[in-house]
Amino acid sequence: MLDDFQRPLNGRGRKSAHALGDWLRAEGWVPEDVIVSGAVRTVETWGRMAGVMPVTAVMRSEPVLYHASAETMLDVLRGATAQTVMMIAHNPGITAFANRIARAPFDHARFDDQPTGATSIIQFDVPNWNDAAGGSGDVVDFVIPRELL
Repeated sequence: MLDDFQRPLNGRGRKSAHALGDWLRAEGWVPEDVIVSGAVRTVETWGRMAGVMPVTAVMRSEPVLYHASAETMLDVLRGATAQTVMMIAHNPGITAFANRIARAPFDHARFDDQPTGATSIIQFDVPNWNDAAGGSGDVVDFVIPRELL
């Protein structure tokens, strides 16, 4: 039996990743830098999304994101250099992170308890990622895979 880090996406996860990639492309939310936890399913998620993107972003693995706290995720984000960054990580940390960095929650019933695959688009008015802080981002879009399938 595989441990959690080595677990691949299941069928629903593969469909969700493809649908989320289509949604991101259609909405113009195309990342330049993708930071994943390194868990097999986060790498596979980006691989399926990248397959539908007009340009493939640079993906890098940050194992510290595996079951990371919101603070750790913010530290990783602060090290980013690209203008548009995507982070693919795990709950409950990724939900806590989205809620922590958002100036205000997005008006969606699932924003506060994001299910697997939930995707938040958050914009920051900061000169560089090192200046990102709690409550400094504006959530401009949010979707859960079930809405796309």
